[in-house]
Amino acid sequence: MTRSVSVRLADETARALEKLARATDRPKTYFIEKALESYLADQADYQVAIDRLRDKDDPVISAAELRKRIARRKG
Repeated sequence: MTRSVSVRLADETARALEKLARATDRPKTYFIEKALESYLADQADYQVAIDRLRDKDDPVISAAELRKRIARRKG
């Protein structure tokens, strides 16, 4: 199932999107959808990171400490 959504784009963005669509022979909707999917996935990853930072049972360690732990496992 798909839904229709209307957006307003800055002229420069709209021109770039149109140019890309013509150059690749793909509809503008394809690129808008892919961009939104990527953005939403990034936001989900960001939220997981924020949640982990706030989790008192999941301590944050420094890069130096992480390297030490990895070295101990290899050694």
